[in-house]
Amino acid sequence: MEKASVESVENRSRSSDVRKFMTDALDLDDVSLNYFELEPGESFSGGMHTHTNQEEIFFVIEGTATFNTRDDEVEVEENEAVRFPPGEYQEGLNEGDGRVRALALGAPQDQGETRTLFPCGECGAEYHTVDVGGEGITLTCPDCGNEMEM
Repeated sequence: MEKASVESVENRSRSSDVRKFMTDALDLDDVSLNYFELEPGESFSGGMHTHTNQEEIFFVIEGTATFNTRDDEVEVEENEAVRFPPGEYQEGLNEGDGRVRALALGAPQDQGETRTLFPCGECGAEYHTVDVGGEGITLTCPDCGNEMEM
């Protein structure tokens, strides 16, 4: 058995006020678990993206989160959840005036390739693959190999 509190986990945020990876703290093998706190205007991920192998579930603890897909928008309120299957592009945001607190679960833990809907400036391909490193994010075009550092 493993136990961890949100307070005991390091904040490793890039696009939100608070992002805590509970996966390592709980020594999870098959699922990812992240805790988020978003101020108004902040995003869970920083952009429209998908994971080729992983379904994602967001459970809103407090506030209202807005999730956009290619075709739709849905508001997820306190004590509600939303699920995105592998391959569905989505972006979650706090478009309200108050704070959003939420949990994000992903299964399997191996998310596969992450893709973002960011067109390539060289060849016009629809998306880039995403590599998140210690220093930043690298987007790579699957068609021409063009790389962009973010």
